[in-house]
Amino acid sequence: MAVVESWLPPSREHWELIAYLWQFFPLFTVIQWLDDFYPQGKTSIPSRFNVPGKIAWAIMETPGFVCLLYCMLTIPSTQGIKKLPSANWLMAALFSIHYIYRALISPLFLNPSMSPIHPFILLSALSFQVINGICIGGYLAGYGPSTQQDWAGTNIRIQFGLLIFLAGFIGNMYHDDELREIRRAAARNQKRKTEAQGEKGEKAKVDKVYEVPQNGLFRFVLYPHFFCEWIEWCGFWVIGGLSCVPARTFVINEITTMTPRALSGKRWYIRRFGKEKIGSKKAVIPGLL
Repeated sequence: MAVVESWLPPSREHWELIAYLWQFFPLFTVIQWLDDFYPQGKTSIPSRFNVPGKIAWAIMETPGFVCLLYCMLTIPSTQGIKKLPSANWLMAALFSIHYIYRALISPLFLNPSMSPIHPFILLSALSFQVINGICIGGYLAGYGPSTQQDWAGTNIRIQFGLLIFLAGFIGNMYHDDELREIRRAAARNQKRKTEAQGEKGEKAKVDKVYEVPQNGLFRFVLYPHFFCEWIEWCGFWVIGGLSCVPARTFVINEITTMTPRALSGKRWYIRRFGKEKIGSKKAVIPGLL
């Protein structure tokens, strides 16, 4: 059953159009290089329209893997494909695992708190996820390699790409948790203070607590979780092969939209903590940027 006839799931013609136009997304990120306005996270702003951070994050990050899996389950039958190659499902599984962690487990179960998110960011990220999920989902669902023969001789490449993906994924989770620990520690301190004052501290809530993390790659950059995510999706691209346009486009689009956020974030850190505190740390790529 189509959600939007010939668009979700997309027909081959419409998928090719979407995948082609999606390569021009970096042009839309130019505004991010010119203005630090990004009402989310540490740069969240007061607004009557803000959506609670955890709910907004889940809403805007979930559609990507949902659209991908929907394409995987609906497109093959329209193309006369009875069984997709195992490598297609491997890539779909890796994509879904990442976003189940990122969209659901992380915000709803692991993060102690999240700043409100402006609807502009929510809608922008949601649109990114839908389009990206359709592009990658269509490719894996039959508009790309559709037989085991299409993957012949790629075992070493797949294994190498999988190692890169896992290294990036583990690094991403590790550095995410370093950021969470800042708020967990602040919550513990607040609980101890309230208990010392004879009050109940079980419901201590901590928002807007920021420090300069020091562990792992935080010793060298302020946004290592961004860097590790790029490594992760480069591994995903390696698995698909250099000719996998949707995976390549995803990597490029992520880098072009996240780099200005990291540079803007570094400016924020310097304003808040001072140049001496930040020292020689780069924004996102160790020793380079």
